[in-house]
Amino acid sequence: MIFYRRNVVEAEPQARPRRRVGCLGGCLIFFAVYFICSAILGWILGDTFSSSKVTLQDKTVYRLEMKGTLVEQGQKENPFADLMSSVPYSSYAGQQETVGLDDILSNIRLAKNDDKILGIWIDGAELSTAPANAKAIRDALIDFKTSGKWIIASAKNYGQTNYYIASVADRICLDPTGAVSWNGLTAQKMYYTRAMEKIGVEMQILKVGTFKSAVEPFFRTSMSDADRLQTEQYLAGIWDEYKTAVGAARHLTPAQLDALADRFMGIQSAEANLEAGLVDTIIYQQDMDSLLRVFAGTKDYHLLTTGKLACVDRPKSKAKDKVAVLYLEGQIYEDGNDGIVGKKVVKQIKKIRKDKDVKAVVLRVNSPGGSADASEQIWHAVQNLKADSIPVVVSMGDYAASGGYYISCGADYIFAEPTTITGSIGIFGTIPNVKKLREKVGLDMDGVSTNKHSDMEVNMMYNGMNPAEHQLMQDMIERGYDLFTRRCAEGRHVSQDYIKSIGEGRVWLGFKGKEIGIVDELGHIDNAIDKAVALANLENYRVVYYPEVKDPWEEILKSFDNKTDEEKLILKLREFCTKARIMALMPEVTIK
Repeated sequence: MIFYRRNVVEAEPQARPRRRVGCLGGCLIFFAVYFICSAILGWILGDTFSSSKVTLQDKTVYRLEMKGTLVEQGQKENPFADLMSSVPYSSYAGQQETVGLDDILSNIRLAKNDDKILGIWIDGAELSTAPANAKAIRDALIDFKTSGKWIIASAKNYGQTNYYIASVADRICLDPTGAVSWNGLTAQKMYYTRAMEKIGVEMQILKVGTFKSAVEPFFRTSMSDADRLQTEQYLAGIWDEYKTAVGAARHLTPAQLDALADRFMGIQSAEANLEAGLVDTIIYQQDMDSLLRVFAGTKDYHLLTTGKLACVDRPKSKAKDKVAVLYLEGQIYEDGNDGIVGKKVVKQIKKIRKDKDVKAVVLRVNSPGGSADASEQIWHAVQNLKADSIPVVVSMGDYAASGGYYISCGADYIFAEPTTITGSIGIFGTIPNVKKLREKVGLDMDGVSTNKHSDMEVNMMYNGMNPAEHQLMQDMIERGYDLFTRRCAEGRHVSQDYIKSIGEGRVWLGFKGKEIGIVDELGHIDNAIDKAVALANLENYRVVYYPEVKDPWEEILKSFDNKTDEEKLILKLREFCTKARIMALMPEVTIK
């Protein structure tokens, strides 16, 4: 939809010249005030951000607040975020805050090694994250405990993945009115076929891969047998990881934890959760200070949150040689501003190649896939790095599936978490046919063409593909799948037939990916950096990160937009209808 607004200004003819002068003068005054205010505000903000470094004090407790959305790369702390969230038309308004996995892991390492930090308080359980990155945090906390320092956790209610993280704590506290949502996992999908039929839209599907189920919601009303099988298997793998890890920490067997899940502990009383052994102490969140004093051994402890602790100076290497870590997070697009944008990534990789001090590259991939063409362009840019004798190592996050695996497969070495969702080696295309909708609203189509398929692009959408057009499109999809599997075969040094045998769009967990050869080793991003260092034969080096972290002041200036929610939704729909025809994207599924 496009909204037009007409402003009508009535004025007497003789008043118009004077109004023009007044308008011009008003504009000049406005811009003068604007630039003066900007200069003053810039000076104030510059001073604010330049002094944002935090000095670590004795008797400090790291308050790991479990809230917001976990992202791969944290941003500089914005002291104006709370203020901006209340400003109308600001993109901060109503926006859930994000927290960087890199900041959390760096803070936990600092907390382990610095004697000024007494322990860690895991505060709350509302962090939105997937199992793989949750495991990275959990493993870092386990490593922290080797220092002999303590960890306590508290929350009003624990979500399942957050409880999986908190289970490493020396003491788990629960609010008297709360519970632990230990209920088992479920994976749910929404199907749109019948809804589209009602409005007269048919989604024409082209795909390769029995398990390539990302398009099933557009032509089915329930899971296919293949999709049900792969979903059951990866869900069971994640649940086994949760039971094994939590069971070891809480001295409970997998059978006992299954029995507790069947009781649906999320709606049981706090006392029942205590008796079951899921928590150690029932205490109001507001009273945690008294318990922290006991663990800290003093009432004069200091709390530092993730954002503040990330501002504490770390020792910086002055080594000339560099290991570049490039974060690739989100869906893959050919162009735009969101997710992994092929053109921008290629440009970034070219920049890295030009830096002769970069001796190795780590790609941190957290992506469910997207545009097949953009994936191919990124793959080629990675190969150019290798052609310059720069080792490339991939570290997979929550997802590195479909296009996410495409951009990973050409690396020298691949790490994944045991619960990373990867594979999904397959291709699909979707073209909406709005013929019935067009007829419903009374729109007719007519035209002339010079050649047999001149009107093919128009015809596919407004009349539906005929058999010849369908075959042409399917041939294009088949070529895309052949190229995808060939890239995987080349990167993994196996036959293309083998890749096709484990491909077919099938989703695998990281531990299974290692068994079938699409992953080399299970580990975290630090393991990937160590491997890159070893492949490059480096002794003295420093790690640099791309893209560069954005300045909060720049983010404030970019945060205003005047699009309504309806307009944003329409832009998303337009993007869906005009996006690249060939997609390498994993199924969209909600796991709870």
